[in-house]
This record gives sequence, C-alpha cells and structure tokens, in this order.
Amino acid sequence: MTLLAHGVGSRTDLPIPLGLALYGAGAAILISFAALLLFWRSPRLGGPESGRALPSAVQRFADSAGVRRTLQAITLALLALVLAVALAGPEDTSRNLAPWVLYVTFWVGLVPASLLLGPVWRVVNPLRLVHRLLGGLVRSAPGAGRLPALGLWPATISLVAFLWLELVYPARSDPGTVAVFLLAYVVVHTGLALWFGEGWFAAGDGFEVYSSVIARLSPWGRRPDGRLVLRNPLTNATATPETPGLAAVVVVLLGSTAFDGLSRTVWWQTGPGSANDSLSGTLGLASSIALVAGLYLLGTRLSGRLAEQPTGIQPRRYAATVIPIALGYTVAHYFSLLFLDGQTTWILASNPFGTPGLDLFGTYGNVVDLTAVSPDTIAYVQVGGVITGHVAGVTLAHERALLSERHARASDQLPLVVVMVLFTVGGLGLLFGF
Repeated sequence: MTLLAHGVGSRTDLPIPLGLALYGAGAAILISFAALLLFWRSPRLGGPESGRALPSAVQRFADSAGVRRTLQAITLALLALVLAVALAGPEDTSRNLAPWVLYVTFWVGLVPASLLLGPVWRVVNPLRLVHRLLGGLVRSAPGAGRLPALGLWPATISLVAFLWLELVYPARSDPGTVAVFLLAYVVVHTGLALWFGEGWFAAGDGFEVYSSVIARLSPWGRRPDGRLVLRNPLTNATATPETPGLAAVVVVLLGSTAFDGLSRTVWWQTGPGSANDSLSGTLGLASSIALVAGLYLLGTRLSGRLAEQPTGIQPRRYAATVIPIALGYTVAHYFSLLFLDGQTTWILASNPFGTPGLDLFGTYGNVVDLTAVSPDTIAYVQVGGVITGHVAGVTLAHERALLSERHARASDQLPLVVVMVLFTVGGLGLLFGF
C-alpha cells in the first residue's frame, strides 16, 4: 500500500465508460440549469431568518462556555499526544500514528464532521483555549482593528501552506515533518491571535475556516440573532456572508483537488512531475489554483457584465455557489482514503508509541481491510459527488442571481454555467486519470 498518497490514488475501474460519465455529467449540469430557468423563477431557499428553531436546551448546550472549554481541553490533550508520538514514536512512518492522524483522520474527517455537526472546529479548536490561557500576558490585541479588513485572506494563506505540505513536499509523511508543522501551527496562530485578538481564528486559522465553509452545507444554521435552527443546507449556503477572501478560499480548495488529480495522471508522473521534487510540485499546484481562479473570475465577471452588474463584486457574490463544487471534489478524492487508509489510525492508536506488548484496544495486530468499500462503490461515490456538487452549485448560482437581479436571464448566467461544466468534465477526467 502506498503510504499517504495524494488523494485516493488513481482509479480506472469505473463501472461505466468514462466517456459516458463525462457526457452525462455535463448534460446533468445543463439540464438542471434549463429546469431552473423554466421552473425556478423567484427565490425559494429562504433567507438568514428562516429555519426551525431548536429547543432551548439544545441551544444552551451548544452555546455553553463550559462545554466548549471541555471539548477544547480534550482536543488539546489529543494534539499533545499526537505531537509526542511524532517526536518520540516509531521512526517507521507506516507505524507512527501522527501522520495518519493529521492527513487522514483529521484533515479528511473534518469534512463529514463539519457536514454533520456544523462548524465543529470553531467549537473544539484547542488554540482558542491556549489563547485564552495566555491572554493575560497581553493587555489588549494591538491589531484587532485591522482584522475585519483582512477578511478570509489570512486563512487562504494558511490553507495554501498546509495543502503544499500535503500535496507537494516529498517528506510530508515523515514524523519529524509532522512534528515541525504542528509546532509551527501552534506557535504561529497563537502568536497572531495574541496580536489580532480571538477573532483571528475565524479569519486566519485555515482549519477553522475550512470547517466553517464546509458547514455552510450542514443542516444547522444560525439566525442573525444567534438562534440555532434546522434548515435546508442550501439555505445556509445562500446566507453565507460575502466576506472578502471567501472566493479565494474556495478557489484554493478546488484548485488543490485539481492538482491532486493531475499529479496522479501518467502524463504528470512521466513528465513535469517525474522528478518528484518540491519545485515541480509547487509550480503544478500554483498553476492549478491559478487556472481555476482564472476560469472562475472570467465566468463571474462576464456574467456580471451581461447582467449589467458591477463586475468587481461578482466573484465575492457567487463564492458560496462554489462551496458544494469544492465539497463534491473533496468527497470524490478522499472518500476511499478515509474508509480504507483511515483504518490505520485506529490500528496504531492501540499502541501509539510502539511499546512492546502493549495493545490497548486489541487492534494493533490488525491489517487494513481493503474490501471494506468496493471499487464500484468508490467510483459511484466519486461520480455522484462531483455531479451532485455541480448541480447544487448551479442551483445556488441561480438563486443568487434571482436575489441580486430579480430577472435572472439565461444569457446572464450562461458564462458561469459553462465554467461549471468545464470544472465537471475536467474534474472527472483528472479523477479517473483521463
């Protein structure tokens, strides 16, 4: 088994012809767009005030400072354990728990956790507790006034740094590399939080922003008054604030998954990426993100020009419509990684330091069950995730056009829809090594 390979590894055992999948995916986007124009003529998803309020007891539990501090303390203890294992655990990467926790259980598992529970990392983020404990060292946050103007751009930089480590750096799976990253993560973000205030985590911590962005497609939301509600996930996405930098975050997520697929193609492995060095990988990742950003900017600004809307605000206005697309690609790329390689975390957790004779949970002698998920299931989830994400993205784009223009015409939205079709076909082609 290849340890911590990019994404889920190439899969060419798609149970339907690749050409049929590509044409079918593109057709699904266009058909859904036509149906929206014919039958969805006014906003239907509701606004920030919509949703069914949850019982007061649930609200009190979710907002309890004591509950949050307890969860943050538990997460901090787990972070300390993973760091200790990275520093003092087995030197053999395949037997060291730390890389599997960071790249598989945490990074990939954060997606289903955020979809099911909402912005979970905001609640359990251990650095919020560290910041609170160290807050007495700084009387005030000198840079707090500048934070709103930064938007989510700091989180974009944070995400790019981690994605470069995950997808490019050749020694990413070495326990020592994981230890250095975790220490740097704690020191840098805690230091910046002391300067900018606790609000830094919601704007600059890439993991927290990633969780919050994915949670925009969870069934849990909040009204402007803070009331916790249950509502249509697409309504949550529609209510996403047009924060500066949000478009950059989703473009980075989408571009990085595109590079993940590209790096596993024969063309890349025998051509630009044959050296398997940081330079070629860095250029490939940067080019993939730049290409996605260019297409997105072209589609949104051209749509804005046709609709006679200010083109400068269009990328930010439609950023939330890309969230389900990025999520679809994430599910497609990491589904099997979580269910197959994710088993290694629970195997190694039974003996995190490789102590002879220790087997806390009776799983240390187990091997990964590669039959836990069939190739057909993986393939169907991959295709379904990409298509579902794009159909949801088209729906959100149409709703957003109705909210901003009130007379959404096909010609106004067509450039953005064409870009989404290109994303769909290109994404599936890369996913299956086309």
